[in-house]
Amino acid sequence: MAKIAPSNQSIVVRFAGDSGDGVQLLGSQFAESTALTGADFATFPDYPAEIRAPVGTTFGVSAFQINLGARRVSTAGDQPDVLIAFNPAALKVNLPSLNKGALILLNTDTFNARNFAKAHIDEDPRATGELADFQVVEIAMSTQTFEAVKHVGLSKSDAEQSKNFWALGAVLWMFGRKRKPIEDWARKKFAKKPPEILAGNLAALNAGHAYAETAELSAEIPQFVVGEAPMDEGDYRSITGAEALSLGLAAAGELADRQVIFCSYPITPASPILHHLSRMGELGVATFQAEDEIAACCAAIGASYGGAIGVTSSSGPGIALKTEAVGLAIAAELPLVIVNSQRGGPSTGLPTKTEQSDLYQAIYGRNADAPTPVIAASGPGDCFDAAIEATRIAIRHMTPVYLLTDGYIANASGPWALPNMEHYEPIAAAAPPAPSDDSNAKKRAIWNRDETSLGRPWVSPGMEGLAHRIGGLEKDIATGDISYDAENHQAMSELRAKKVEAVADFIPEQSVEQGAAHGPLAVVGWGSTHGAIWRAVNEAREQGYDVAQIHLRYLNPLPKNLGRLLGDYDKVLMLEMNMGQCATLLRDKLGVDLIQLNKVSGQPFKISEILDAIMANCPAKAKVTAAE
Repeated sequence: MAKIAPSNQSIVVRFAGDSGDGVQLLGSQFAESTALTGADFATFPDYPAEIRAPVGTTFGVSAFQINLGARRVSTAGDQPDVLIAFNPAALKVNLPSLNKGALILLNTDTFNARNFAKAHIDEDPRATGELADFQVVEIAMSTQTFEAVKHVGLSKSDAEQSKNFWALGAVLWMFGRKRKPIEDWARKKFAKKPPEILAGNLAALNAGHAYAETAELSAEIPQFVVGEAPMDEGDYRSITGAEALSLGLAAAGELADRQVIFCSYPITPASPILHHLSRMGELGVATFQAEDEIAACCAAIGASYGGAIGVTSSSGPGIALKTEAVGLAIAAELPLVIVNSQRGGPSTGLPTKTEQSDLYQAIYGRNADAPTPVIAASGPGDCFDAAIEATRIAIRHMTPVYLLTDGYIANASGPWALPNMEHYEPIAAAAPPAPSDDSNAKKRAIWNRDETSLGRPWVSPGMEGLAHRIGGLEKDIATGDISYDAENHQAMSELRAKKVEAVADFIPEQSVEQGAAHGPLAVVGWGSTHGAIWRAVNEAREQGYDVAQIHLRYLNPLPKNLGRLLGDYDKVLMLEMNMGQCATLLRDKLGVDLIQLNKVSGQPFKISEILDAIMANCPAKAKVTAAE
């Protein structure tokens, strides 16, 4: 009998196994199939930092979680309702996080003494009563896969690697998903592989689907039916943050009618941006993989000097290496977009886990007084607009701009409405001066900045009769000549600060996403905390709590009305995946009193954690009744 997911509910599914089990591929393809049905969803890939951790160990467990439903889904979910575990280690790691009554599909071929020892399991959990609170379905997945592909002629290792397709077939049946889109994708994926690889994987996919269809299995587990989510009209596709950001940079190049030159050095979790942009040459994007982070940033500055949109990206350790070059771009007044896909730290830290600990670095992390604008994307789809906005600010004000994402945003996926580019304003720099025979007048005109943005004209090599004085030495504020004058340095330092402050004249006032613009409690966040906060505040309001949500995109400068807005609440709860960096910033800039909820576990916030904090800080008298 089918189990129907009501419109106000969602289902959380988690795939988990060894790093070599193809868990991320399995999860991403199930997400793609979910996108095609019209259900809303959010994903959370969670994998180890080691390239190949020892097989069967707990620290080598790779997982992929997806939350899907017929309502708005804003996070990948707190607790899985369904777990597909390929080995004992995957079961051990994920069992504590499951909802009671959750469905567990086990690959029993791996439940043996050797794998128990690797996972430090003393006794088979199937015999200890540990699984008594769950619906457990035992399937010899490896054996079933070998049987399904034996006619194809695959080697034992290739046959073993096909079991993720067998599991995908079973899960597609459980959720009523079609196999054809997966089959079409597989034909492209394995087009350059020996034909038996494609044949084996498709055979495994079909065998898993057929096995799940049998009365034997369907009597043990339900088939889930998830309806379409209420979404705005439009064409949607599944997209990760890294892909959306890459498309946003390409779109920004079209809006500015300039080539985008992306210069980077591989680092987790920023590398996928380079991978995506390297395939966008037809969109006017060129990519350059440098020998190190410093070279990558300097190359991007050179691109901007040449009249293209220079972009560089990294994670915290790599951003630290780019810092001196960023100062050069500030001094030279050149546009530069710096993408920081934040990860756990310090040092190498937790390279595959998520964190928001580079805010201090983005706002304060340079020598001398060298301010830069800083903005943050709030989710995978939002990366598209954030990339355009970062580019717009960089060109309008002729300055480097930091765009902050994190490991969760970069790797997670969700539905994204294809934008109508006619709704986006063109991106333009201050117009260069007209050629003139008066060299002094021409020099002054080049350095005459726009009165509101304080951005100077973008003069690049080859412009008739014009020249751009480049370099990191201090420039005369009027002529651009090198200057060691004390008063001039004071004036230039003030100008650089005012240029960043001027960004606030162009950005929108801070809005309230949920709730009233005043009241007993506002929950404030930035970046990838958005989805968890949205769901927690939404649930709290449904339970009668008078709470509001405010989410920040512009972190430097802050929106002009933010201080006044926060002052209209009795309490402000600030959530961050760090030890309180934005809280410190808001206290410094606005003098507001904040309650902090900080998390640095490498995992995103759970809805329940935020909901508990809301209830602890929103007094009973602040509840609103249904009648009110």
